[in-house]
Amino acid sequence: MNGADRRFNTRCARWCCVLALLLQAVFAFAASQPAPLQLQWETVKIGVADSGAERHSEAAFVLTNRDSRPLPASGWAIYFDCLADARTGEMPGHVRVERVNGGLFRLRPIAGFKALAPGDSVRLTLIHPAVMFNIDKAPKAPYFVNDAAIDVGHPISDYRVTLPKLADQVDPDAGEHSPPAGAEEIFERNRIIADVAENDLAPVFPTPRHFVRGKGRLTWSTLPRIDADATLANEAAQARAMLASYIAAGARQGAKEPVLTLRVAAVDGETSTEAYALSVDPASGVRITGNTAAGVARGLQSLRELLPLQHKAGEAVTLGAITLTDAPRFAYRGFMLDVARNFQDKPTVLRLLDLMARYKLNTFHFHLTDDEGWRLDIAGLPELTAFGARRGHSTNEAEYLFPAFGSGPDVDDAHGSGHYTRADYIEILKYAAARHIEVIPEIEMPGHARAAIKAMAWRARHSAQTDAANTLLLTDPGDKSVYASAQLYTDNVMDPGLESTYAFIERVVADLVAMHKEAGVPLTTLHVGGDEVPRGVWEQSPAVRKLMQARHLDSVAQVWDVFYDRVDRILRAHGLATAGWEELGARRTTLRGKSKLIPNPTFVQRGFTLHVWNNTGGAEDLAYRLANAGYDVVLSPATNLYADMAYSRDPEEPGMNWAAYVDLGKVYDFIPLDSTRKDVTDPAGVPGLDGLTEYGEQHVRGVEATLFGETLRSRERIDYLLMPRLLGTAELGWARDPAWTHEVDRTRAASAHAAAWSAFVNQIGKRVLPRLDAEHAGVVYRIPMPGLKRIDGAVQVNMQIPGFILRYRSDGGEPDAHSPVVTGPLHEHGTLRVAAFTTDGRRGRAAWIDNP
Repeated sequence: MNGADRRFNTRCARWCCVLALLLQAVFAFAASQPAPLQLQWETVKIGVADSGAERHSEAAFVLTNRDSRPLPASGWAIYFDCLADARTGEMPGHVRVERVNGGLFRLRPIAGFKALAPGDSVRLTLIHPAVMFNIDKAPKAPYFVNDAAIDVGHPISDYRVTLPKLADQVDPDAGEHSPPAGAEEIFERNRIIADVAENDLAPVFPTPRHFVRGKGRLTWSTLPRIDADATLANEAAQARAMLASYIAAGARQGAKEPVLTLRVAAVDGETSTEAYALSVDPASGVRITGNTAAGVARGLQSLRELLPLQHKAGEAVTLGAITLTDAPRFAYRGFMLDVARNFQDKPTVLRLLDLMARYKLNTFHFHLTDDEGWRLDIAGLPELTAFGARRGHSTNEAEYLFPAFGSGPDVDDAHGSGHYTRADYIEILKYAAARHIEVIPEIEMPGHARAAIKAMAWRARHSAQTDAANTLLLTDPGDKSVYASAQLYTDNVMDPGLESTYAFIERVVADLVAMHKEAGVPLTTLHVGGDEVPRGVWEQSPAVRKLMQARHLDSVAQVWDVFYDRVDRILRAHGLATAGWEELGARRTTLRGKSKLIPNPTFVQRGFTLHVWNNTGGAEDLAYRLANAGYDVVLSPATNLYADMAYSRDPEEPGMNWAAYVDLGKVYDFIPLDSTRKDVTDPAGVPGLDGLTEYGEQHVRGVEATLFGETLRSRERIDYLLMPRLLGTAELGWARDPAWTHEVDRTRAASAHAAAWSAFVNQIGKRVLPRLDAEHAGVVYRIPMPGLKRIDGAVQVNMQIPGFILRYRSDGGEPDAHSPVVTGPLHEHGTLRVAAFTTDGRRGRAAWIDNP
């Protein structure tokens, strides 16, 4: 090439660069302005399997330019996060998909992509290594970034998700016990449910141990006088507030009204601190006696259940005569809320504590930290919240964490960013204590610690005293270990070889203890996580190598015991017990060439409490094996008590589905002390699985409903996923096993199961949920879809939860509050749609069926 040609080509290259920059500038817009694009995600093929590869799904982004200017052929990217992961590399449509970190991806145009004219669309292929027919597996919160302003993310507000049709679903993992997707399957599943008259239901919920209905009725025409022990001032105030919502405001206490008496005294035959006796006598009034104040508080919730559902302000309140003695089955009845992945504000937490108290749950497991957020102020470590509690678009996480779980580019997103101040946390502690709920905070370690790790690195970068700052670093800068966590992070595990790691833990624990002390609610237990530490960690850490040499350790796996020995000693020095997920007390080994978790003998005598979530894929009996080995266990099985799981395989059902589909029936059918059966009505255990020994049974502390936060972007979503499934956990934790669990004959067991299940769902539908509506509790619980089936030319309708008003239309339209009520079989022809309505008019999803 001669000099003239070189000069000509150089000029052309310069002009091309200038033109590209001009096109980028043309498509630039204000920082606060959403991107003028439309993006639609849709599935193409579901559950495809390559030869020798796992099943995957093919999907597509359909990108449409809604601007008056062309979208350039280069110089931009679309970011999105995706729970189901996405393949990286070049994809059809001339784009490249790149992983930023974890579940955050960006899509960039590459050579061959043509500028997109105004109004034009382009189809861009995505490959997901999962079966994609769940709405929450679809990519979330896409946003546009122009290379000319690379630190600014513009949300794509016109984003649509097109779900697959039910007929297109392929789910080889959906076994016979998976909740149904279609109206006819729902109908068949509901067939065993009988209608139970209200008078035949237990008078309170959860099911009490013993009650006898008497004769006559007590009447309160005005607010009754409350005669309470001096130690029960808190309970008396709560009783007064509860009754004031039923008796007209401003009504004076009637001197002649039957009294409400609250006492702390021994309850005959019951040793539980939460045991209580309640009596309603038409002449003398209501008396609640508890072994402790907590027992009185549980009795007050039962009194709430006895109050009339249909009641107008100013009317007298009448109660039927009854005597009732009650106590919980398990001492631990918990609910875990994850506020790290998506933050939930203080009012939301207080509201959930009220819900727990209503159904006699007594332990709030507060998941405060994880990879995606640190949510609590810690004295002297402001970086944990100034950096680790904030998420937004960034090229390098210089000031805050990357977006995750739908939080998008805006650092002010209320669920991506947020934390509890010390005052907030102390208020939460006091609020819980007033309701006799223990708060167990969770600080994840050593894994799931990315927010803390990055915050302490930020502290080191910004501190004038570098040496002092480095004393709290949580990873060794020289560590070249290669790993990927379950959520695909490559940098989320603390280094046990660093003394700074333990100094950090000590600082956090000490301040937690101080906050609890300030609240007047001593901290007794700290949950330290311990789950999902991936293979490959620490193998190239210089600090861990030194630790192994000093301790004469043969493998990196042994570092685990060293780490948790130190952590437990820190907690013991503060008078705290140690709790964690089951990995805390388990050791991974191999059996016949397959990986297997076994009890770790190192910590059996330490008094650890293990929250066992893993009952999947060969670990169905893990909780029992740990309990049999001597560990205290809280049962939190993912396939039964994980409230973040979708209810069914219907694509429009929100929630996760990696463990199972968890319908209300899956919660109810869980038998805490006998969960390794072949079938719920078959007492025979599955061969090869360990049952619970008498010794192990003594180590089962209770049950816990678990709500992880990946999809919790609103209060309504929390309510939908949690309720009514939380009611199933409340029943499991409080009431004794129903008779069917002890029946050895399968036929009789099936009959007894149908009767008990019918009583439970009738109680929920006719009393428990209507009371929430009547008291305007603001709980937007899930309303199940009706079951529909054509039988003898007519469409029969049934419900999993009886008690709702059913309305229908026969023209294919959606039923509303004016649609006719279902009173029997439907004989109309056409596309019938039926939906359930609450008494205040809220509607559930409609089911449909064709009746030619």
